[in-house]
Amino acid sequence: QVRLEETGGGLVQPGGSLRLSCAASGRTFSSMSMGWFRQSPGHTRNFVASINESGGSTFYDDSVKGRFTISRDNAKNTLFLQMNDLRPDDTAVYFCSSEPPTWEHWGQGTQVTVSS
Repeated sequence: QVRLEETGGGLVQPGGSLRLSCAASGRTFSSMSMGWFRQSPGHTRNFVASINESGGSTFYDDSVKGRFTISRDNAKNTLFLQMNDLRPDDTAVYFCSSEPPTWEHWGQGTQVTVSS
């Protein structure tokens, strides 16, 4: 089975940066397209970014374009989300997920709080 575990969340001031990581179990990571999603209290879970198997194709929600970068290290079975110029509206629990379009595997989430 696939297990995903997010790390790297925390408290950061507006304008700051964080890098989230998602470690994937098994030996099939390089065969899976991956994505990041986020959810804040009282809101639905929203798409943030996705990346194909090789890392050569990425997609971003308009709200994070130019600020966030999704990447992966297939040799280490790890997905990353580099978040720069963070805003209070970025505050959410961030989840990694695998295998679009159904996104059938999810991590437990990591909290990102952007506050002065």
